[in-house]
Amino acid sequence: MSLDGMFQGLSISASALSAERARMGVIAQNLSQASTTNRGDGTPYRRKEVVFESVLEGTLQGGVQLAEVVEDSATPLVRQHRPGHPDADANGMVTLPNVNTAFEMVDLLQSSRAYEANLEAMQVQVRMAEKALELGR
Repeated sequence: MSLDGMFQGLSISASALSAERARMGVIAQNLSQASTTNRGDGTPYRRKEVVFESVLEGTLQGGVQLAEVVEDSATPLVRQHRPGHPDADANGMVTLPNVNTAFEMVDLLQSSRAYEANLEAMQVQVRMAEKALELGR
């Protein structure tokens, strides 16, 4: 493995760590807003999702980066009968966010595992470089 190849491998793993950290931040935001029925404009919070893209050029070639954070418009908002709620309509119905906490926790666990796997990949690359230096002595 050339020195450039080793640094490229570390860069790719670092880009994945950064992407997963951003994903965890969005998941944390979803969880914290799971009961927000009014964002200030009269509409409930909508779950957000991250979109990643592959880096095909430059120093991070082969890596991944955060392309955008989008609102989940495919999952419907939840309607519940809560007559005493401040955001209830005339029929006592409240529109709740489309955040499923169980799904978010599973997504968080998956993101955490991906982060750990990329961290381990970086550590393996560093150990390989250390062994190569030992052999060169």
